[in-house]
Amino acid sequence: MELKEPLAARLRPASFDDVVGQERVVRVLKELAESGGLPSLVLWGPPGSGKTTIAHLLSRAVGAQQVNISAVTSGVADLRRIIAEARQARRAGRRTVLFIDELHRFNKAQQDAVLPHVEDGTVTLIGATTENPSFEVIAPLLSRTRVFRLEALDEEELRKIIERGVGELGASLEPAALAALIETARGDARIALNALETASSLAGSAPVGLDQVREALQEGHLLYDRLGDQHYDIVSALIKSVRGSDPDAAVYWLARMLEAGEDVNFIARRLVILASEDVGLADPQALSVAVAAQQAAHFIGLPEALFPLTEAALYLARAPKSNSVGSAYGAAREAIQRTGNLPVPLHLRNAPTRLARQMGHGKGYKYAHDFPGGVADQQHLPDKLREARFFTPGERDKDTDPEKPG
Repeated sequence: MELKEPLAARLRPASFDDVVGQERVVRVLKELAESGGLPSLVLWGPPGSGKTTIAHLLSRAVGAQQVNISAVTSGVADLRRIIAEARQARRAGRRTVLFIDELHRFNKAQQDAVLPHVEDGTVTLIGATTENPSFEVIAPLLSRTRVFRLEALDEEELRKIIERGVGELGASLEPAALAALIETARGDARIALNALETASSLAGSAPVGLDQVREALQEGHLLYDRLGDQHYDIVSALIKSVRGSDPDAAVYWLARMLEAGEDVNFIARRLVILASEDVGLADPQALSVAVAAQQAAHFIGLPEALFPLTEAALYLARAPKSNSVGSAYGAAREAIQRTGNLPVPLHLRNAPTRLARQMGHGKGYKYAHDFPGGVADQQHLPDKLREARFFTPGERDKDTDPEKPG
């Protein structure tokens, strides 16, 4: 008996007109493809938003052979083989699109290996990533691509895709089950369709109900696909465990993410953010620990990256906590939104030219190092905010304030 493709594969759009969601991006890319001028590009968006589908449609539209590789399982040797084949195809007048799934998991050496062949046109690169390309793609490669941002599908778009799936399966779906699929998928069409297919098998000839959907979503790969790939509940639990000074919970949720294959760089960035947002000035060394862990994890990779990441998570969980950094910025931002762009006091303005000096720029400025304690008694805020106070030290903040005059 011939095995059917998964439902998500069977429902993959055959044309741009069949794509649900991403209207603006699809319109622009369709125009590019129809003009024959498809550039190398990066599709950046959450899981299940259509990155792989759009890549296939683009390759087909320009008549190119698409070669698919995964950054998780492919290395430089695979790239060399693909490039050699692409050169032969180019000599024969055929175009090659290199589709790299999870581009953010390619290290610098792998990205460097791709770069010259993108530059000389041997391949047209289409990279798919769930992470911000500005952080994960090397600058020379990023400068030779166009980045298109895809959004998570909204509820109505998911509803339309699920209804297509119901029709393909010849099934019926109870309203409560439909609502549960939409809520659980959180914008990821692949999760919704995989869960629908499993739930339909469980229901047999009966309508698919809420119980079957819940059972389908308890299968491990679907559960982590929802929680891990979209970076919602488990990373939230990690953040709140560190913030709550619970080292046991922190290491548990960290291990849950790592064991499920979460991207090391994603975890490391969250720890760096935690160090400033939730520890902050209560232990300024925390940021150095988190940054060092991020650099070490990136340098050594898995599995050993678990050690610096765990060390950082435990350090942050055990450190004293303060949110004074975020509170200070929030207060300053609120003042800016309320008062607009207030002028810089004349004595603080730059005075690089004679005209600027004649206009009073820099006049009366007190150079702090010339005063006792390295602090000059002068106004630094705009006149309208001269008495404003944005920073309130937390009770656990380290006292690093210079002694104020007077």
